[in-house]
Amino acid sequence: MEKEQDIKTNNKPEDKKNFEDNKIKVDKEEMKENKVSSEEKIKELEEKLTRTLAEMENQRRRFEKEKEDAFEYGGFALAKESLNLIDNFERSKQSLENDEKIKNTEALKKNLEHLDIIKKDLISIFKKNNIEEIITIDKKLDPNLHRAMLEIEDDSKEPGTIVQEIQKGFMIKDRLLRPSLVAVSKKTEKKDEKTKEKQKK
Repeated sequence: MEKEQDIKTNNKPEDKKNFEDNKIKVDKEEMKENKVSSEEKIKELEEKLTRTLAEMENQRRRFEKEKEDAFEYGGFALAKESLNLIDNFERSKQSLENDEKIKNTEALKKNLEHLDIIKKDLISIFKKNNIEEIITIDKKLDPNLHRAMLEIEDDSKEPGTIVQEIQKGFMIKDRLLRPSLVAVSKKTEKKDEKTKEKQKK
């Protein structure tokens, strides 16, 4: 009986209420903590997702650019190598023209005509594939398109004007395939009369 009484006195309604109140407080705090940690996790996941989407978009753009370049300039190396054909035509032509044995003969004329036809066909094929000659003569020297190999004294032209083309340059669309090798004009150097007098003495 005493034991039963003890148990009953221990289970007072006030104690039970306090226990339940404390339990509710603990549950609320846990819920708050869970809510905060859940919100942080959601925020973190959103940031990760945003970063991933941005990376994917950048990758897609890079891929598109590479694909575009491959389509536009895929034949760049081949085109560059093919320019040697035009150079060889020019060299062959000069070699034939300078050959004393066949100078002023019908055979020379015919050979030169054939070389010109082949060269024109080749340039026509280049044009169809957006490969164009760089125009040089009487143009101002542009370091992006031309390489000055020598200077020629010429008072009739502005200094830095291209007066001779040594090797043709070419563009493929907006890209430089090969720069033009050129000679540019410069003012005639005027020697002092004193230096002339010294040379005379």
